[in-house]
Amino acid sequence: MGCQKCLAINGGEKAISRPLNTRHATDEREKAAIMALFDQAIESGNNIGYNGPEEEAFCREFAEFMGGGYADGVNGGTNSVYVALRALDLPPFSEVVVGSITDPGGVMPVLMCNCIPVMADVAPGSYNTCAAEIEKVLTPLTSAIVVAHIGGEPADMREIMALANARGIPVVEDCAQAHNARLDGKPVGSFGTIAAFSTMFGKHFCTGGQGGVVYTKSEELYWRVRQVADRGKPFGLPAGSTNCIAAINCNMDEFGAAIGRVQLKKLPGFIKGRQEVAAKLAEGFKDIPSVMIPELVEGAEGAYWFWRLGVNLDGMTCTKDEYCSALLAEGVPLNPSYSAALPHKQDWFRNRRAFGTPGFPWTAAEYKGTNNRDFETPNAVRATQEMYNLSMHEGWTDEDIALVIAAYKKVDAAFRV
Repeated sequence: MGCQKCLAINGGEKAISRPLNTRHATDEREKAAIMALFDQAIESGNNIGYNGPEEEAFCREFAEFMGGGYADGVNGGTNSVYVALRALDLPPFSEVVVGSITDPGGVMPVLMCNCIPVMADVAPGSYNTCAAEIEKVLTPLTSAIVVAHIGGEPADMREIMALANARGIPVVEDCAQAHNARLDGKPVGSFGTIAAFSTMFGKHFCTGGQGGVVYTKSEELYWRVRQVADRGKPFGLPAGSTNCIAAINCNMDEFGAAIGRVQLKKLPGFIKGRQEVAAKLAEGFKDIPSVMIPELVEGAEGAYWFWRLGVNLDGMTCTKDEYCSALLAEGVPLNPSYSAALPHKQDWFRNRRAFGTPGFPWTAAEYKGTNNRDFETPNAVRATQEMYNLSMHEGWTDEDIALVIAAYKKVDAAFRV
């Protein structure tokens, strides 16, 4: 057995005694883009608004980045899912299948459309759902499927789209955590009917504090997106048309679009950097038996919003939680359990609280499904118990990587028989 007294959690010296490098993802280019907007506003005397030239250019450039199609900037990742679902014009009180590991913001928009979220389990040993688990929960009431690519790992969209297309069910790809992640060389978001992205400050690239993008290859669906993102304005309709649907204001503004245009150009470099950091860590982890690196689906390239890892406890005298606690104490940034990403286990879902009337829309007479359905999702529960998330990014230097590897080696040695 190694020296457990040497562990920082037991009062020993930390393996990582200084802060790890931050991303430094923003520089003078974003500042210049914003200052140019102020200069234009001061010169013209007009305030900075929305639906202007910056947003038009950002959306065009984003669609080109995705391989063609149409994009609309919105004011948040959650609202990007909401707008995508609203654009599909789903029947009220129909069911929308969502993977059971996701941000609550990937589920709540279903209810805001007066539809019922149905939670599909994830694939064994994964955070992502799969066609086999989705198929188990499909019913005649199913009107859409939402597939999130969690942590930047692509879900197997080939099998999911084969299932969805065979049933005639539209698919929303939730790409909030997976900017420029790829499957068979194609970016996630380009497989489904429509895609939703978050561009808040913590994501791979941002449009400021909050933001999002809705993307589709369908021009008809794009005009529907524009309408539901801006209070039903008659985008794409004949001249003289008036607001065509009741909706809320989900607009991005010129500030966010200007920042996003600069950040989008940096995105390939951000992802390449994260992949390189992961590769260097993986090389260092080869000599650490307790580190388990799960495999991606065949043909997938991860974007590493975080890195999902496991613990091999063979020959170890600790639990997974003790292992993660020790790493945290050594200075390794990680989330020991992703249980917060099980929305159907949270109070709002269990208590059916979406609107002022408790239980609605689950308890509405118009809903013909089971309003008190419980979702066991054993694969998802097991994944959050057995896996943890390493918070790495492209800003880590070789020295940072070496410090993290040293911390892992120290913890592995301390708990090894």
